[in-house]
Amino acid sequence: MGSFSSKPVQVAPEQVSAARSIALRPGQGRPQPLRCASMPVSPTKKKKRASAQPARRAAKRSQIRPVNASRVDPTILQSDLHQIMAQRVRDARARRFMTRKALAQESGISLAYLARVERGTGNISLGLLQRLALALNMPVESFFAAEQAPNADFTMIVEFLRRQSPERLAFIRRQLFDNHDRAQRVALVGIRGVGKSTIGPALAERLAVPFVELNREIEKEAGLGVSEIFTVYGQHGYRVIERRCLERIIVNHPKVVLATAGGIVAETATYEVLLSSFFSIWLKASPIVMFERVLAQHDARIASPELRNEAIENIERTLEARRHLYELAPAAFDTGGKTVEQVVGGLLGLLPAGALAQPSGTS
Repeated sequence: MGSFSSKPVQVAPEQVSAARSIALRPGQGRPQPLRCASMPVSPTKKKKRASAQPARRAAKRSQIRPVNASRVDPTILQSDLHQIMAQRVRDARARRFMTRKALAQESGISLAYLARVERGTGNISLGLLQRLALALNMPVESFFAAEQAPNADFTMIVEFLRRQSPERLAFIRRQLFDNHDRAQRVALVGIRGVGKSTIGPALAERLAVPFVELNREIEKEAGLGVSEIFTVYGQHGYRVIERRCLERIIVNHPKVVLATAGGIVAETATYEVLLSSFFSIWLKASPIVMFERVLAQHDARIASPELRNEAIENIERTLEARRHLYELAPAAFDTGGKTVEQVVGGLLGLLPAGALAQPSGTS
C-alpha cells in the first residue's frame, strides 16, 4: 500500500465553507466527509474509481431515453438547412437591392463569412443569425420555416388558401383589397429609375390631387437624408419610419398620388397596407433604360460608366427577385420610350371608374 504524504495541506477558509454548505445540505442524507481538490487520494482508491468508471458510463447510457423518431425528419439534413438559409439570405438581399458588402457592413458580419453563408457552407451561430435578421429587417424564423399558426381560424384559412390555384388566389386577393377608399389613392411602385418621381407630379396635376413622395416624408420624419438614415438607423430603422409615414399619409390624404421607394415591396406588412389602401400601379422599364435614367441623375452609388455591366446586372437581379411582388399590383405600365404626357395618359386609362377627381380640362 502506498504511503500518504505528511506535508500539511493548506485549505482556504472559503473552500471549507463552500464544502460544508454542500455536505450538510438538508435532505441529502448523512453528511459526507469533506474533501478539497488539494487533498491527496490513496492509490488503492484511485484504482477502484478507475475500475468503476466503465460501469457508471454504461448505466448512464441505459438511462438515456430514445429520440421520438416521429418528430425528426430524416430528409432535412444540416447541409439542407444551410442551403435553405443561403437561398433565403440571397433572395432577401436581392429584394432590398443590397450588395453583399452593404449587408456585411449593416450586420457587422465579415464579408468573407457572409459569402460562406450565401454559399451554404457557413455554420452560422444564433447571434450572427440575429444580426443578419435585423440588418434585413426580417424575423429570424423566416430564414427557415413559417410562423406557428396563432389560432384555429388562421390554420383553417391557410389550409383553404393552400388548396387554391394561383388564379383563384389572385381573385381572392383582389376581392379582399378592392374597396372604394383604395380607389381614391394612387401609388406608383417600381425600381429606381423607372420614373416614379417624374410621372407622379404630372399625374397628380391631371387629377387635381396632392403628390407625395414617400422618401421625402421619411426624410422629414427622421431629419436626415435617406442614405444617412440607413447609416444611422440601418435597414430596420428605415423600414419602421417608412411604415409610420405611410400610415400617416393614409390618414391625412383621402385622395393622393404617392411615389414609393422601390424596396417597399420587400416589406410584407408594409406592402400589404399599401395594396389595401392604394390603387397601386407598377411602373416598369428595361434594365438598360433604368440604368440610363439613374446615370443621368449622377448617382455613382447606383450606376456609373465604369460599372455599367455590373450595374445593369444588379438591376436585372433585383427586378427578378421582386417581379412576383410587383405583379401583385392591380395594374402595370411600361414607361420605356414614352414621354411624360404619354405615360400619364396611359395611367389615366388604367384607373378605376370614378377614381379620384375628374382630370383637369375635361367636362
